[in-house]
Amino acid sequence: MTEARNTHNLLLGYLLWIFGFLGAHRFYYGKPVTGTIWFFTLGLLGIGWLIDLFLIPSMDRRADLRYHQGDSNYSVAWILLTFLGVFGVHRFYLGKWISGLIWLFTLGLLGLGVLYDFWTLNEQISEQHEQQRRGAL
Repeated sequence: MTEARNTHNLLLGYLLWIFGFLGAHRFYYGKPVTGTIWFFTLGLLGIGWLIDLFLIPSMDRRADLRYHQGDSNYSVAWILLTFLGVFGVHRFYLGKWISGLIWLFTLGLLGLGVLYDFWTLNEQISEQHEQQRRGAL
């Protein structure tokens, strides 16, 4: 029997959907390729953005099944990345102090590091949780 997990927050998914024409909700749910497409096409000229209003619940369920739970909260990390990413606050939250300082003093490596984190943040957190779980065994 699989354990019930809730790694991602449906309400936050909908809040990010408001900015969804920039792909924020797609990045949050672990869909970086379509997030990037949404970013450059303004949500497929708004059509894909509108369709996503109905797809968010299934994206949320899939993300909950895909990613591991642990000490770090995905939603908190994503809020910090989305609104304070150039200052590295999300990296400090995850305990990545050196790269957090680099992000702070270089404005997220001039934005490229922030883009990298949009692509990989879910995996970074999930990997950290898996390492914590293995360490606890």
